[in-house]
Amino acid sequence: MAFNKRPGGFLCAVLGAVSWGFSGTCSQYLFMNYDISSVWLTTMRMFLSGVVLLLMCLFGQRKQLTGLLGHRRDMLREVVFALAGLMFVQLSYLTAIQYSNSATATVMQNLSVAIIAVVVAIRTRTMLSGKHLFSVFLALLGVFLIATHGNVSSMVISGGGLFWGICAAVGVVTYSMLSAGLVARWGSQAVSAYGMLIGGSVLGICSGSFGKTADLDGVGILVMILIILIGTVGAFTLFLQGISEIGAVKATLIGCLEPVSATVISALWLHSRFELIDLLGFACILVTVFLFNMGGKSEAGEPGAEETETKVQSSGAKEQS
Repeated sequence: MAFNKRPGGFLCAVLGAVSWGFSGTCSQYLFMNYDISSVWLTTMRMFLSGVVLLLMCLFGQRKQLTGLLGHRRDMLREVVFALAGLMFVQLSYLTAIQYSNSATATVMQNLSVAIIAVVVAIRTRTMLSGKHLFSVFLALLGVFLIATHGNVSSMVISGGGLFWGICAAVGVVTYSMLSAGLVARWGSQAVSAYGMLIGGSVLGICSGSFGKTADLDGVGILVMILIILIGTVGAFTLFLQGISEIGAVKATLIGCLEPVSATVISALWLHSRFELIDLLGFACILVTVFLFNMGGKSEAGEPGAEETETKVQSSGAKEQS
């Protein structure tokens, strides 16, 4: 009897999504308890995660790693992807957490699904279907409820939280488009390893983060390790395995557990408070993911596959992502 991989793939996707949510809450914990900036945390997370992913590729995907390095044109594209895509979305996402909380930042990042649909419609000069137009409306309504609690004369979320949350969503769109060809030719692990290393290195040098030491105690160092190993490398590996076994559409829908887990963990661990209208706004945005991925094609040609693959590469995101 052939072994049915689907239960294992489902579990991998669930654990990957929950790990991303956990990672965002860990970042929130560091911001709340230590004097660190989102720039420093982004630098360390990207650079150290890149080192770990690079070591993994050396043992499992050395051919893709060396092949990409020796291809001048694709390596130039990799640099653009690392800076304008991966670094931008990582920094935006963590800054959004610093200004708000992990749950809000993660949900706001999921606006990328609606933004991608609009961008594709403009590029292909096609009209969005009624379902997709309704989804975009729901996404905007969700942002409105989170930002104002329904009162147009006041802002509940900080301006910084709203701005950087939207930037994180835009970042998912940019690195989705920048990474597609690279991933198809060289694989997501090699592209992510170089992207993390390049983005972390450039940000660290330009910001001076490599020359700064954070005053972290044992707990803070442990949380940093968890962000890198569980929230980045572990989540990436698990979710990628889930995609390979159950398909991109199902994995994308399971990925909605990321903001759900971030909300639950943030409330239980960090005592973040969310009102009913916040949860309603979260739900409006998350429903867009379901609507954009329901009623699609077969597993081989599923819509949403590119977005899911990209989410895996950002790991918060990501975070998130």
